[in-house]
Amino acid sequence: MTEYEKNDLAASENVEQDEEIRKENELHEHRIVYVEPESIADDLGVESGDVLVSINGQTVEDVFDYRYLINDEEITVLIRKKNGEEWELQIEKEYDEDLGIDFENTLMDSYRSCRNKCVFCFIDQLPDRMRKTLYFKDDDSRLSFIQGNYLTLTNMSEEDLDRIIRYRLEPVNISFHTLHPELRCRMLNNRFAGQIIEKADRLHRAGIEMNGQIVLCRGLNDGEELEYSLKNFEQFLPELKSVSIVPVGLTRYRRNLYPLEPFTRDDALKIIAQIERWQQYYYQKYGTHLVHPSDEWYIMAARPLPPADRYDGYLQIENGVGMIRSLTDEVHEYLDNISGDDRETEAAVATGLLAYPYVRKLCDEIRIKFPNVSVHVYPIQNVFFGERITVAGLLTGQDLKKQLSGKVSGIRLLLTKSMLKAGEPVFLDDVSVPELEKSLQTKIRIVESDGEDFVNACIEKDKENI
Repeated sequence: MTEYEKNDLAASENVEQDEEIRKENELHEHRIVYVEPESIADDLGVESGDVLVSINGQTVEDVFDYRYLINDEEITVLIRKKNGEEWELQIEKEYDEDLGIDFENTLMDSYRSCRNKCVFCFIDQLPDRMRKTLYFKDDDSRLSFIQGNYLTLTNMSEEDLDRIIRYRLEPVNISFHTLHPELRCRMLNNRFAGQIIEKADRLHRAGIEMNGQIVLCRGLNDGEELEYSLKNFEQFLPELKSVSIVPVGLTRYRRNLYPLEPFTRDDALKIIAQIERWQQYYYQKYGTHLVHPSDEWYIMAARPLPPADRYDGYLQIENGVGMIRSLTDEVHEYLDNISGDDRETEAAVATGLLAYPYVRKLCDEIRIKFPNVSVHVYPIQNVFFGERITVAGLLTGQDLKKQLSGKVSGIRLLLTKSMLKAGEPVFLDDVSVPELEKSLQTKIRIVESDGEDFVNACIEKDKENI
C-alpha cells in the first residue's frame, strides 16, 4: 500500500479477539498457536495449544515484555501443557535468538483504540456494511513496533514511554501532522494532542530512533503551518530519521465531516518546492534530506520523480515515498542483468490510476528485451471509494470485476500484494482472489513490490530459472 490509510485498515484487521483470549490476557497467560519446526521451542517439546505462563519468573504483560525477556542468552520459561502439566524449561541460546513460537493474539494483550477524532480520518470516510474490523481505529504503540504503524502518541501513557525507552523498541513511527500545539489539538480533536513536542522530545533525549508523517490538509496544516513544522523538526535530530508528507485521502463517503478540499496541481508545485528547499537545508547541514513528499505530489504536479539518492534509503517507502522510483530502478537493474529471449506469453496487469503510466512504461521496456511477451496494463478507477483515491492498494475486488470483465479471460492477471488483506487472499470489500478468478475466468498471480518479481511475473519465469 502506498498511503497512510492502508496502515490504518491493516491494523484494524487484528482487533477481533474471542472471550477466552481476553481472559487469558487478563491473567497475562498467552496461548501458543504455532511452533516453528526445528526451532528452540520445537526441540523442547512445546506444542500448539500450550500456554506461556512466565519468563524468568516474570509475568509477560504484552509483546513488549516478551521481546525484551527472551533476549538473554539464558532464560527460564514456564509452559503449561494442554493436559495441565507445567514445564519449567531452562534455555541457553544466542542473544536475540527467537524461541520460534507465535501467539493467538499478536500483541499478547487487548488492542487500544484511538481516542482522537481527526478531521482527516480515513476510517470515518468508509461506506456502511463493510466488515466491522475495518471500523476499528488503532493507536497502539505496540503495533508501531510490530507492524510499523504510525501513532499520534495521544494514547501513550508515561509507562508506555518508559518501556519503549527501557526496552529500546525503535524506531517509533509518529503521526505529527503539525508541530503547532493548538492546531494539532484542533486537527485531532483532542485537548491532549498538543503534548506531542514533550513526548517526542523525551524519546529524542533517550536516543530512540523516530520516523514521522504529516497528513497534509488544504487550508489547515499547509502553507505557513507546514513551514513551521518543517523548520522545527530540526530539534529532534539526529534521532528523527525521516518525515513523509502525504496528501489527505478523500473518499466519496465523506459526509457531515470537516470540509476538506483536494489539492490542485498549483498546490502540489508549491508544496514540492517548499519541501525540497528544506531537503536542501537539512542535507547541507546534517547529511540527510529528512523531509520527503510522497509520490502523489510529483504525479499531481506533473513533475519527474526525484533520483534514488534523494530518498535516503527509502525509509518511508510504505508511506508512498519513492515507491515508484524504487520499482522503476529495480526493474531496470534486473533487466540489465538478465538475457532476453523469444519466449511467447501474455499477461495483464491491473493497477491504480496513480501508478498506471509508470507501470505501462515498465511493461514496454520489458517487451524490448522480450519482444514476444505481451503485457496489457489496465488502469482501474476507484469507484468504490471515489475517483480521488488513486492508489492500487485501495482497489476493491468489485471494481476489478466490473472494469476487467471480458478483457482478461484466459490471460494471466497480475495484481500487487498491497491490494489484499494481510496474510489472506481477500480484498477490502471481502471479495476473495478465487472469487475474482472465477468471475474473470483467469488465473491471478499476486506480485511482490520488488522489480525482480514484477519482471518474472510478466515474462512467466521463476527467479531460480533466470
